[in-house]
Amino acid sequence: MSIWEYANPKKFMQTSAGLLPLVWGVTVICLVVGLIWGFFFTPDDFRQGSTVKIIYLHVPSAMMAINAWVMMLVTSLIWLIRRHHVSALAAKAAAPVGLTFTMIALVTGAFWGQPMWGTWWAWDPRLTSFLILTLFYLGYIALWEAIENPDTAADLTAVLCLVGSVFALLSRYAVLFWNQGLHQGASLSLDKEENVADVFWFPLLVCIAGFVLLFVALVLMRTRTEIRARRLQALLARERLA
Repeated sequence: MSIWEYANPKKFMQTSAGLLPLVWGVTVICLVVGLIWGFFFTPDDFRQGSTVKIIYLHVPSAMMAINAWVMMLVTSLIWLIRRHHVSALAAKAAAPVGLTFTMIALVTGAFWGQPMWGTWWAWDPRLTSFLILTLFYLGYIALWEAIENPDTAADLTAVLCLVGSVFALLSRYAVLFWNQGLHQGASLSLDKEENVADVFWFPLLVCIAGFVLLFVALVLMRTRTEIRARRLQALLARERLA
């Protein structure tokens, strides 16, 4: 069995149809458990107070905003190299989901920043690169909609995805490249001194798992929709030629 079998639209539709109920079920469990645990059964932080609980939305959404673009990069490269249409459609399907996570991260970050920094926004290196990543998401979606030929659109959006990956990388590692800036370091780290306390860490891991699974479920659903839309376009084109 080869992984490239799933690049066949029929195989992908059959496999994803069986996976989706399971993925959605585990997603709901993780999100409900993680968010309720985090918001209602963890203490306030001695410095940040109840504001610290924004991490259960902010950290997972920020992680998925960046990782969604990485997923789009991988599937775009597969399209450019192997010309598998499912990979191009998966990248297209992931973009609105990634944009939504990015907006959640920006909004929750603003709500955290106002009481902590005294401002809703600061031109911090990580925040600025994250804002640029948001613009790349918007540009990527707009480019797909602007080009009628789907293969040409897939080619051009794949190139845009390659360029935007620079800002996805900066969004993740900006605080390492520049020592200046207001944004704190990583909430999850192999270094226990930088890591959040265990009382926050465990529910945060459950929330992250929920957001990852939510992304997978939404991308699978949207990719299935894109495949159906492509089939419908092909049928309509045949009818016009008949």
